[in-house]
Amino acid sequence: MTVELRVSEGWLTVCELSALIPGRGVAALLPDGSQAAVFVDRAGRPYAIANQDPFTGAQVLSRGLVGTVAGRAFVASPLLKQRFDLESGRCLDHDEVAVRTYPVRTAATSAAR
Repeated sequence: MTVELRVSEGWLTVCELSALIPGRGVAALLPDGSQAAVFVDRAGRPYAIANQDPFTGAQVLSRGLVGTVAGRAFVASPLLKQRFDLESGRCLDHDEVAVRTYPVRTAATSAAR
């Protein structure tokens, strides 16, 4: 199974689902030069948000700490610790701030198709 993100060009294959470790993110370079932070939870559900921390401008959210609050998965920036909801991109600590989210899906690998 591969993890794919929806970008303006269509579905982009990022990596094998088995390459993702629950609670840890990976950064993916997108065709437009931006970056996405890709995560998988313990149930195997993938998430993708922009990798850029809106408070510092650094491309670091993929290296953040993953957790849950009220049943919602979030990542805390490794720099200033603001938490971002992995589904909505909303900052849980500053309501007026959010990061982009990407539609994400898993698909059978091309060898299995």
